[in-house]
Amino acid sequence: MKIRQYIIIIFLFFIFHGPMGFISNSRSDTAVDHSIYANLLKKYVHQGNVDYRGFKMEESKLDQYLKVLENVDSKSLSGNEQFAFYINAYNAWTIKLILSGYPGIKSIKDLGNILKTPWKKKICRIDGDVITLDDIEHRILRPRFKDPRVHFAINCAALSCPPLWSQPFLGNTLDRQLDDATRAFINDTKRNYLDGETLYVSKIFNWFGKDFNDDVTGFFLKYADDNLKKELEVKKNKIKVKYLHYDWSLNGK
Repeated sequence: MKIRQYIIIIFLFFIFHGPMGFISNSRSDTAVDHSIYANLLKKYVHQGNVDYRGFKMEESKLDQYLKVLENVDSKSLSGNEQFAFYINAYNAWTIKLILSGYPGIKSIKDLGNILKTPWKKKICRIDGDVITLDDIEHRILRPRFKDPRVHFAINCAALSCPPLWSQPFLGNTLDRQLDDATRAFINDTKRNYLDGETLYVSKIFNWFGKDFNDDVTGFFLKYADDNLKKELEVKKNKIKVKYLHYDWSLNGK
């Protein structure tokens, strides 16, 4: 009788825990180690202003972090961890791209040419491949996760971009971080503001209109703070949307 019980216990163990377990989960909840990146962001990013000189002095540490990302099997990550992984990868590789021309550039656009924008350069080493920033944004982040808040998490190194956060995005806090980044951008009157019945907004809402269901006012109503929200609710049927000039100047010194 005891032998039979032992056999059953061993059998159940292999089902749930063994290498060939039939009910094993292929997605891991293990978090990527973003500690090197976190320390760099804390030191060199303040209220969205990026100290590229500081990053340049510690570029070897940034390279260490990029190597960490390169060695991650993103397919093994859970959904939120994977989402955070690609956001951080986009931002870290953007910093690396800027450093490739720093200090001799005034804009990320200086790193492109008439044939190829900087976002189409194959520089990002991920999942055994070398891809572009455009690949991360338009082939992975936007279509895979279908979350418009991503536009306020990724940073293109320009003054008109949503500010680079001074901490990495993490799977276990991702939803709150995305909400915070979105609210901060929406309610920043230097970037978006209501004047009478005209809502002046970032060109991000024009370039990626479909991501916002072609309803800028509706999106603002969801994330606007109390005073702006009240004004929008009163005027929502009369609101006209206009897009502000996008300043591509470098977002730091």
